[in-house]
Amino acid sequence: MAAINDPELIKRLLTTPGRWAVVGLSGNPLRPAVDVARFLQRGLGHEIIPVSLKGDDVHGAKGYKSLAEVPGPIDVVDCFVNSTRVGAVVDQAIAAGAKAVWLQLGVVDEQAAQRALDAGLDVVMDTCPKIEAARWGMYPG
Repeated sequence: MAAINDPELIKRLLTTPGRWAVVGLSGNPLRPAVDVARFLQRGLGHEIIPVSLKGDDVHGAKGYKSLAEVPGPIDVVDCFVNSTRVGAVVDQAIAAGAKAVWLQLGVVDEQAAQRALDAGLDVVMDTCPKIEAARWGMYPG
């Protein structure tokens, strides 16, 4: 199992096509999740699954109100919630059978990350897919 923020893990998650449930992705165009989800979808070719309190559809993708409602497998749960709330999202990702959790830039919860690792999930914490893609030359930054 990869360590948290292992460079090869990050590269694999970014380059292997997958289903990314983006928690905190709503129809509000001012939220960073909207731009990052567009990049994941159009720039890297991932399927995005918006998850928010309202269950908004975003970028042509059907939205859901919780991870438990998402049909089918989830490869990565991308967490756009603050650090005090991310532990519950990580627990939901574990329950949903996700393969990885990605805690966005500024989102840190060491205990939740450890629970995810203990459950067999890969973990990326306190960084953004756009930033990491730029490091790998997949995005101009």
